Amino acid sequence: MALDIRKFIQRFIEEARDHLSNMGEGLAALEQGGGDAELINGLFRSAHTIKGSSRMLKLVPVTETAHSLEDLLSALREQRVSASPGVCSLLYQGVDALTDLVEQLTNNPDPAALTPVNSQLCQALKAAAEEQQLLSVEPAASASVPEVIVAPEVVQEASNPALRTSDTVRIRLSKLEELIKLMGEVVSSHAGFRELVDTARQLDRRGQLEGRGELPAAWHQFTRNLRETVIAQEDLMQELHDKALQMRMLPLNIVFEPASRLVRDLARSLGKQVECRIRGAEIELDRQMIDQLADPVIHLLRNALDHGIETPEARQAKGKPSQGLVSLSARQDGGWVELEISDDGAGISLEAIRSKALKKELVTPEQLETMSDQEVMDLIFLPGFSTSAMITELSGRGVGMDVVKRSIVDGLQGVISMHSTPGEGSRFVLRLPLSLAMMRVLLVQSAGHQVGFTAQYVAELISMPETALINVADRNAVIIRNEFVPVVNLAELIGLPALPEERRLLPRTEKDLLLLVTRVHHEKLALVVDELLDERDLVIKQLPEHLRDRPMIAGMVTTGHNRLVSLLHVPCLMDMARRSRQPSAVSATTAKTEKQRRILVVDDSLNTREIERDVLEAWGYQVTLAENGQDGLDKALADDFDAVLTDVEMPVMDGFTLTARLRQDERYSNRPIVIITSREKESDRRRGIEVGADAYIVKGSFDQNSLVDTLRVLLD
Repeated sequence: MALDIRKFIQRFIEEARDHLSNMGEGLAALEQGGGDAELINGLFRSAHTIKGSSRMLKLVPVTETAHSLEDLLSALREQRVSASPGVCSLLYQGVDALTDLVEQLTNNPDPAALTPVNSQLCQALKAAAEEQQLLSVEPAASASVPEVIVAPEVVQEASNPALRTSDTVRIRLSKLEELIKLMGEVVSSHAGFRELVDTARQLDRRGQLEGRGELPAAWHQFTRNLRETVIAQEDLMQELHDKALQMRMLPLNIVFEPASRLVRDLARSLGKQVECRIRGAEIELDRQMIDQLADPVIHLLRNALDHGIETPEARQAKGKPSQGLVSLSARQDGGWVELEISDDGAGISLEAIRSKALKKELVTPEQLETMSDQEVMDLIFLPGFSTSAMITELSGRGVGMDVVKRSIVDGLQGVISMHSTPGEGSRFVLRLPLSLAMMRVLLVQSAGHQVGFTAQYVAELISMPETALINVADRNAVIIRNEFVPVVNLAELIGLPALPEERRLLPRTEKDLLLLVTRVHHEKLALVVDELLDERDLVIKQLPEHLRDRPMIAGMVTTGHNRLVSLLHVPCLMDMARRSRQPSAVSATTAKTEKQRRILVVDDSLNTREIERDVLEAWGYQVTLAENGQDGLDKALADDFDAVLTDVEMPVMDGFTLTARLRQDERYSNRPIVIITSREKESDRRRGIEVGADAYIVKGSFDQNSLVDTLRVLLD
């Protein structure tokens, strides 16, 4: 069935208008000498987005004009040309040409009705990008002064043709958004009534405890009725908010359908044979999410086609079908949607990533040596990273995976992860909330202050005695289910001053530590907080414009009595915790004078690997990391290590099997192998010794000095 792209034109018009408006403001600042890197990057990204979206809809004049504009902005970004008056004039003409084309689409959404591209303007833009003499540009004969046309934004009608006109009503999207926002505020502010109910119940109990006599039965009945009424109202308001939000929900097919056409068109232009499979396109997301999701999906698909899927000849030579496969799938998981974009292409070359990271000085050789394969893969999310040997029209000019990650993590409050097997393909998983209008939030008290965390970053909340903390490489950690997890005090991490007792919501109590365990991908961080205040669905408010340069704060929420509370951004907190790590106070002389030994650390927990690495590096050892037994075996056999430290419970291959396999290799038949595990049973200890381990350390009694002393004895 042929794809009717006209139904997507309205969305493109709305998106393009926003980008062109931003470009107009940006060019005004550029012309006045405010051409900083971020401003030029913003102009470049807007042109890049318009180019990509228009290509999907076969809007050829728009695509070619935006591409030429992107050429010149790329040259500006790379400082090959300067923002001279002539260059600014050309940029303005390019934006005006795009504006004219977009307004033509408003009058007539047929792509075939667009005026031909202004080739003279495109040539002038390209010439300026190549530092050639600026060409004067005459207005195209078909160009007209753009009119200001007010087009109503409408909610997408249901596709059921049986609906009669009287069954539907069109409203402006802005009015619907005002309604949803208002409903969210009502739901959030209703929390104040719950607090009043709790206060009434406490007064009731206090009166009885203080022996003031039996309170009137009418008072007891009043408090019960009040509580039941408030609960009933909460349920009704939540249902009303959900119904209002459903009116703004749109199916993922709006993103998936044009994306599948893009795959076919790009494959044809690259001379590749590709099948595009789609599943879960009927799942719905908030319109606000849909609008921001298209660009990351398009970028991932372009990368899959340009760098992932091989040519038919190359695939046949590898024993693969000549036709490649790209899959887009979605599934709903409670209040979340998981999108998966995968291909069966060449996969991601770890060596290419390592080489590019070193070449661009994103990491040092020493840092690269200690990284696991997954950590190396995650380097593609760093700004400016690209493994492409050359810049192409399809894969862009440095609009890399960092932009995709920023869109998903910062813009959509989601999580992106990547998995790849060389020769078999790559898979990107995007986990997103159904809506940004309201999210589950945990409110906690730290140093007397209220702060919030969105639930998707919270793994668990646990209480444990302070004696459970262990000191590893001059920082605190705790062992949670066979995994070392770093521990930091939240107030100290973000610099919160302690409030006096009279200003605290809850009094300070002397008891066990309360740890809020946060998680991003495979990394965990335990934050020490005072109390858990509440957990509920709240409206997320954006920060004011002048505060949006604070990456630590993701937004604001309103609690009872209209109290504004900051919502902390967990990925940023983890970065802050990493930067705050101080090297161990081990004698530098010791590290320099001792012969640097090479140690292989094998553990499936990212936190455990990093902590053990920090301990060993502080004592002058050179450390390489592996994330499971098979990865450890491969690295051990491909390289030469003085000792191996391994966990037991790991996927693919456990530590016992790894130890036995290493002992079969002549090089490792007598070299130290130390098992570090949470298994305390004597039978496990015996098995460790039987397979060839030289030492067996239980994580529950882990001591960094004991580990180092054990290694020294075994190595000497």
